[in-house]
Amino acid sequence: MPDPLDPSGPTPSEEDVLPFTVDVDEAQVDELHRRLAYARWPDQVPGTGWDHGCDQQWLRNLTDYWASGFDWRAAEARINAFDQVVTTIDGQRIHAIHQRSPEPGARALLLSHGWPGSVIEFLQVLGPLTDPVAYGGDPTDAFHVVAPSLPGYAWSGPTTERGWGPDRTGRAFVELMSRLGYDRYGVQGGDWGSFISQHLAGHAPDHVMGCHVNMIPAFPQGRDDDHTDITPAEQKHLDRSTWYQQEERGYFLIQQTRPQTVGVGLHDSPIGLLAWIGEKFHGWTHHGGDPLDVIDRDDLLANVSAYWFTGTATSSARIYLEFGQDLAAGRMPPANPDVPFGVSAFPMELMVGRRRWVEADRNVTFWREHERGGHFAAMERPDDLVADIREFFRDLR
Repeated sequence: MPDPLDPSGPTPSEEDVLPFTVDVDEAQVDELHRRLAYARWPDQVPGTGWDHGCDQQWLRNLTDYWASGFDWRAAEARINAFDQVVTTIDGQRIHAIHQRSPEPGARALLLSHGWPGSVIEFLQVLGPLTDPVAYGGDPTDAFHVVAPSLPGYAWSGPTTERGWGPDRTGRAFVELMSRLGYDRYGVQGGDWGSFISQHLAGHAPDHVMGCHVNMIPAFPQGRDDDHTDITPAEQKHLDRSTWYQQEERGYFLIQQTRPQTVGVGLHDSPIGLLAWIGEKFHGWTHHGGDPLDVIDRDDLLANVSAYWFTGTATSSARIYLEFGQDLAAGRMPPANPDVPFGVSAFPMELMVGRRRWVEADRNVTFWREHERGGHFAAMERPDDLVADIREFFRDLR
């Protein structure tokens, strides 16, 4: 059994790739329940709902379920239904789901998540991607899937030194794919996973057959047609980005400048962690009033529990600070016009630039506008995302 204070387990030496199973000690589960039972709740102005942040009644209801209805062992079994590995790259422990397809002609695909997500985001898409026949699909659409936990997230454990921004993570994932035996592969991601996927495509174009993302920041290129012929869908994306910049970026600035300070509360209080993450699921998904209408309640709690049991709330926030360091040093995703680039644009995504802005330095071969969906596409619209991934990569080898 793992040390209850270290549910991520032992760290292998450099270049070793070891099998891994999630196994949280029962003492950790009991401690979570104890903390939930003795919560100290803040006041809330009546009638404010979500206006001031996470709605307290919603949070209380979800906390009650977390304490008495949610089954971590069932969530653990869902994760462990997929093969997993752990290795050490550039001094950092890296955990990954590595699920090979039963189809002999399957291609390799690296999925990268973001914040406040984890590999749990991908539990609904792993089956259809690796074994399409079992889900009514075509065997030629099969993938061997690698889904790493980002450095500082969940079972990759906390980061122990500076520098683990998207650029370094992308380089580490190039090495990960090599160690797992893949010379040619596709990459896909949203949120930080979008940046990481683009770094992979830029740094390893000889290995990356195509890059598909479901979030793509892009900006005017200084051309006369930058703002002409804006479509209704594009205007919605621009309006959404404006809302994000004006009303939603508080967490970003805190985590970019003071991740250690905010991490104290997130590391010590499971309800604080649930509120911090739950508010993002409310603001970033496409729902009619409650994010649990479009996100499975058990999946959301499994995701939050992964942060809690591994003690990675603080280290996961550091990627925002490291991203700022990447920006200052000019370590942005290097453009490579030879790598095919695909975009799935969901209407409640936080950042989707105009296609003509993206095409300025990307080889866009696929672009699909969706009528429903938000930031957590793999959880919220798994069928749509799988269909887009299959279509984009279908002719790529």
